[in-house]
Amino acid sequence: MATALETVESFVEGAPPGELADVINDIKALTIHEPEIVSQLGPAFERYNEEQFITAKLPGSSQQVIISSHSSLGNGRYYDVESSSSFAFDHATQKASGVQSHVLEGPQADLVKSTLKSLATYVKEHYPNASYGAYPIENDSKVAVIIVANKYSPNNYWNGRWRSLYIFDPSSNSLEGSIKVDVHYYEDGNVRLLTNKPVTGSVSSGTGAGIAKEIAVAEKKYQEELNKGFTGLSEGAFKGLRRQLPVTRQKIEWDKVASYRVGQDIGGGTSRR
Repeated sequence: MATALETVESFVEGAPPGELADVINDIKALTIHEPEIVSQLGPAFERYNEEQFITAKLPGSSQQVIISSHSSLGNGRYYDVESSSSFAFDHATQKASGVQSHVLEGPQADLVKSTLKSLATYVKEHYPNASYGAYPIENDSKVAVIIVANKYSPNNYWNGRWRSLYIFDPSSNSLEGSIKVDVHYYEDGNVRLLTNKPVTGSVSSGTGAGIAKEIAVAEKKYQEELNKGFTGLSEGAFKGLRRQLPVTRQKIEWDKVASYRVGQDIGGGTSRR
């Protein structure tokens, strides 16, 4: 049986996009008699922020940087290639601080920078607001590419996140990864969309431009698949959940609804006098 801490950690790890602070407040309310539990959630916060590719602004900058295991330097510090900086990150408050210079070096540095340059053009053309990053991984033998786009609209009771991760292997020119979409709608209910689309491809040129091009093809294809899926739900499954017409088989004239006598006019029977 799961311990109280494990149960609370599952709440953190399942927090919808943009709603971690709300989940933490709920946890505090639920564990009011065990306040020490919240102080033990540091590892869960770290896993959540890295897996969700949480973004944060650097102090004195409008630039968003990505938190991920691929950009981690250890001891709570991360780095960003484009700004040539490293920074500390508080996983509980999701705030960055302690910015220092960090210049990328190594055998994949040129490929990382060219990939970022090509990604910038692609992201600007296809996302209204997104962050992206590229990082050498596995002892500089591969390159990880991340794109994350957040859209929060709590006043309209919905939040969403698109996150994609690709691993490029220069030795085989292979590109593998996944695209994940997470949308939460909670007005008068609680509906959540979670998708995970595996992606495989090949970049024959082995260049940053080639990587960005292959990503663009994969994401366009998945976007089209999502659109077809939504259309199918609207025309198929959702229609099966409701009647197209009332039991009278007649449409209600809503402009006259105030004058209807419920029993006689809508139900089709005779009203009692």
